[in-house]
Amino acid sequence: MARGSTRPTSRDVARAAGVSQAAVSLVLGDKWRGRVSETTAERVRTAARELGYRPNLAARNLRLGHTRTVLLVVPVLTTEFFAGVYTGAARVAAEHGFGVVLYPSPEGIGPARDPFHSAQAALDGVLASSMAADALTAIRGDQLPLVMLDSDPHGSLGAATVNLDIADGVRQIADHLLGLGHRRFLHLAADIPSWTFAVRAHELATRLATVPDTHVRTIHAPISIEGAQQATTAALTGPGPHPTALVCDDDKLATGAYKAIRRLGLRIPDDLSVTGLDDLALATAIDPELTTVRLDAELFGERGMQALLAVLDGRTPTQGDIPVQLVVRGSTAPPRSRP
Repeated sequence: MARGSTRPTSRDVARAAGVSQAAVSLVLGDKWRGRVSETTAERVRTAARELGYRPNLAARNLRLGHTRTVLLVVPVLTTEFFAGVYTGAARVAAEHGFGVVLYPSPEGIGPARDPFHSAQAALDGVLASSMAADALTAIRGDQLPLVMLDSDPHGSLGAATVNLDIADGVRQIADHLLGLGHRRFLHLAADIPSWTFAVRAHELATRLATVPDTHVRTIHAPISIEGAQQATTAALTGPGPHPTALVCDDDKLATGAYKAIRRLGLRIPDDLSVTGLDDLALATAIDPELTTVRLDAELFGERGMQALLAVLDGRTPTQGDIPVQLVVRGSTAPPRSRP
């Protein structure tokens, strides 16, 4: 090829090997056996190697009507949990020859701009968190093969769902605190209208309602350390009985609550037990280390991608929620009587 020319084509390979383009296509597509000789096949492979030829996979896939690319829609890119979800999903996708485009819904919720001129033309399917579900309509992702993560199995746009067993995780937290003797609870809930957070509130209230003389108060905060700190401070300095246990919807909220509790001169867990949910790196970075529920984000991403691949193949995805595990650390203890 002349210097300065474009990348080598199948025509260049055919010319160098002294064969037709059809023969090149058969050999490089591994469909040559019984149609061309071994000698010819080797000549084509040698020519392709010497020319540095690589098939134009994008063009081939477009001819076949698919791109082997899926979109993963998450609320944010900056959290450890969704980084894990992406890692797991991308690993499974790569094993099956798929690529993953990661797309965050702005500010965690709400509509998102279309990352492509036409999502339907550029993608084979979509994997989306319920926290970013509003983005799907804007990018027309709800019109593609779809699997929803952390979503209501009965109301997720008719799509297949993959869920962590969040309800059981909350029950494990409640049973742990009840077993320690706690009866006055403060629930620091994420201020996000999402199914997964509704499950947390429902399961906590339902479990605590089964034990006499138990009281729970719910306050809301954005998922930020500052927001959690402000909400916790307001709740603990207001009127009414003081809680002995603070149940937080996630570890980031718990971290903000820690700051509020310390600045009020209270001690964890002597004056107030605290729990989180996620088991992020934060959980062992704070002191005392946080009692929380471990969610396997990478397994979650893997299972989500496996479900989407099943949908693309016309199969029914594997059913059943992914188990979660309570991890007891130093932030919980039996309550100490307070006035």
